[in-house]
Amino acid sequence: MEELITGKAFVLGDDIDTDQIIPAEHLVFSMENPEERKKYGQFALSSVPLAESGQPEGNIPFVQNGKSESEFQIVLAGKNFGCGSSREHAPFALKMAGVKVVIATSYARIFYRNSVDGGFVTPFESQIDLSKIIKTGDLLQINQQGNFVFYKTTNERFDLKPLGEIAGIVQAGGIFEYARIHGMIKGGVL
Repeated sequence: MEELITGKAFVLGDDIDTDQIIPAEHLVFSMENPEERKKYGQFALSSVPLAESGQPEGNIPFVQNGKSESEFQIVLAGKNFGCGSSREHAPFALKMAGVKVVIATSYARIFYRNSVDGGFVTPFESQIDLSKIIKTGDLLQINQQGNFVFYKTTNERFDLKPLGEIAGIVQAGGIFEYARIHGMIKGGVL
């Protein structure tokens, strides 16, 4: 896990569900095939109505047409991020689009666990709803060890809730890497 992550914010609202994160019609691509994996990044957040995405102009897509990576490395949202169906494809799609961190006021439990267990994105919870303060395109620096975000646009610092028990899993890069590091896997099997 990188200690400091600097990147542009993409701001969303409340109740962003897994079908908005990666629409069901795009689940046909292999998560193992290197070329098909890129499609998950290409279609990440493609179903979020731009009017709801906190855009100043309301017309900036998360991933530009024809690309598979976004210019945004940090996603900000309100409450209940990742609600809906329990697919690991959702945090995987964000990772493939280049997202490193999601900051929300709360998460759907299954999205949160899939993010952590798969080592896809770090799911921080904010102390306050940063999606109401920060705008899409603003530059942020996240200190993952110190549990805070520095809003470079206004030189403000906002505290994040500590990762707590999941910090070791996030640092290892997922549950299986954590198990390997701690000798929980013998002969490749848990």
